[in-house]
Amino acid sequence: MNREQLVGLIKRKRSFLCVGLDSEIDKIPTHLLGEEDPVFEFNLQIINATIDYAVAYKPNLAFYESRGLDGMKSLHRTMDYLANFSEQCFSIADAKRGDIGNTSTQYARAVFDSKASGFNFDAITVAPYMGEDSVSPFLMFKNKWVVLLALTSNKGAFDFQLTEDAGGERLFAKVLRTSQNWGTPENIMYVVGATRAEMLAEVREIVPDHFLLVPGVGAQGGSLSEVARYGMNNDCGLLVNASRSIIFASKNDDFATMAGSEALTIQLEMENLLSEKGIT
Repeated sequence: MNREQLVGLIKRKRSFLCVGLDSEIDKIPTHLLGEEDPVFEFNLQIINATIDYAVAYKPNLAFYESRGLDGMKSLHRTMDYLANFSEQCFSIADAKRGDIGNTSTQYARAVFDSKASGFNFDAITVAPYMGEDSVSPFLMFKNKWVVLLALTSNKGAFDFQLTEDAGGERLFAKVLRTSQNWGTPENIMYVVGATRAEMLAEVREIVPDHFLLVPGVGAQGGSLSEVARYGMNNDCGLLVNASRSIIFASKNDDFATMAGSEALTIQLEMENLLSEKGIT
């Protein structure tokens, strides 16, 4: 999915919601455990309940890889099902890859080359620490995106991302400035945590046109209105992720209904925020 299509999808659905499919088998409703593939059944019902309100889905690969072949089967089936909605949603492999060039080439094939792996994600999260040659292989695929880690919401972000060099430039800002030479707003997004919403203004000064993937709204306590205030640009330029607050809104038989209700609540707030910005 290219940028024009993504922006059009946001305008059409009046939403910039990304649903994180962090489908931990120990947390899904127990009545699904008798299914042949409980995680896929859970994902299917979550997708069906939220597809009208979400513009993106983001499976966290750790929750699938940790279950071995069974987990990868669940992920394949989930992505095959999402392919039925390819014009209705953007898909992100939350994998946080990053390695030397030839290894990154294989990681890129694993998520983007459907003939090689069966996966056809639109985007993948990538760590920038090893520099341009570790990121560039992911940028070789047409209409595919790198979502580069910039300023995350976890406590450990203070260990490196906010440290300053001798000139006073913080590491996350250097990542933003340097990586703009690797790609364009057409194929690079950045991860910026919602729990650091006030810093989105500084991020926008450096990358005014790029999309930002913003986790931390919902269970992590980030404010959607503040994210929009500081981070929205004229194309919206945001994908705001909510995972646990939606997919685990209920552990009972009504889990899908409750997930849909939670997604609708967020979408309605997003619709108002888009209208306030004049994005139509």
